[in-house]
Amino acid sequence: MTTRRLRTLTLGFLAVAALAASARAQTDFYTIESSRVSQRASVTQRLGLTDITIDYHRPLVKGRTIWGNVVPYGQVWRAGANENTVITFTDSVLVEGQPLPKGRYGLHMLPTEKTWTVIFSKNFTSWGSFSYDEKEDALRVTVQPVATEMHDALTYDFDDLKPDSAVVTLRWDKLAVPFKVSLNAVDITLANIRNQLRSVPGFTWAGYNDAAIFCLDHKTNYEEALKWIDTSIQNEERFENLQTKSKLLAATGKPAEADAAMKQALAKATPLQLHNYGRQLLGEKKTAEAVKIFQSNAQKNPTVWFVYVGLARGQSAMGDYKNAAVNLKKAQSLAPETQKKYLQGLTDKLEAGKDIN
Repeated sequence: MTTRRLRTLTLGFLAVAALAASARAQTDFYTIESSRVSQRASVTQRLGLTDITIDYHRPLVKGRTIWGNVVPYGQVWRAGANENTVITFTDSVLVEGQPLPKGRYGLHMLPTEKTWTVIFSKNFTSWGSFSYDEKEDALRVTVQPVATEMHDALTYDFDDLKPDSAVVTLRWDKLAVPFKVSLNAVDITLANIRNQLRSVPGFTWAGYNDAAIFCLDHKTNYEEALKWIDTSIQNEERFENLQTKSKLLAATGKPAEADAAMKQALAKATPLQLHNYGRQLLGEKKTAEAVKIFQSNAQKNPTVWFVYVGLARGQSAMGDYKNAAVNLKKAQSLAPETQKKYLQGLTDKLEAGKDIN
């Protein structure tokens, strides 16, 4: 190979290398986040066990006319800047009442002077809306924009939060574009509970008891909850799960079975559990039942100071301040020093003819 030929090849190689380096430099320039005028942002809101996340870039108004100019009417817009604005749902949801499966979506908007169309595209990896294809739509909903205070930087907020819904609002310039996201939080949580019970919580009494309590609290799924509580009791019979079973049986119209389960529970209760159960009955205005529990607790555990506090509260609720004061003095004689001042205050109230509940 001649020297001239070798020189030509070397120069050509160096030129290609220089072009490659230049291309890399340009690519690196555009991927340096801090170099962008429209900075990246992310916001997440949890509803029940469902996370909604929006990843976007925040353009600034900078004195420009935005609507109908920077963002033209009648054209699909990326609802942000730079790459796709991406919205992610970890569970299936309803958007403006329309079903949308869980997943990641490119979020686009089609503005007009009166109404806007919010678009969820199955394609979430593109740059802006330049390659947007309507055939890739997962959902479109029509919403009404409203006037708002000035926002120089585009932002997304979650407004009107409820346990099972929120309003997602884009705000930029003096305009807000809201769309409502809702879900069936109870069904989603139940599905999650079933999955959890296939793991570590499924090997404990507490996991199945917690699952049954969720059903009680939300007045749902009683049939499966009864199976869960029976499994909890099989794992370990305790006051807590027997009490839960009693409540479930009462909720399903089986009062005699509920009473029997509660009797079993009380036989296993600690002094503190009996005391707390009596306080629960007092809170439910079941004063006579509460007094019986407090009396039983005092008989079973005569050296425990707080059992007499419970009995005093029950007697106070019935208007028997004299005997209530006697029991509080008994509690003071057994209580640790840190509690004596508090108990004396309760005694003073009783002796002044005042209820301590």
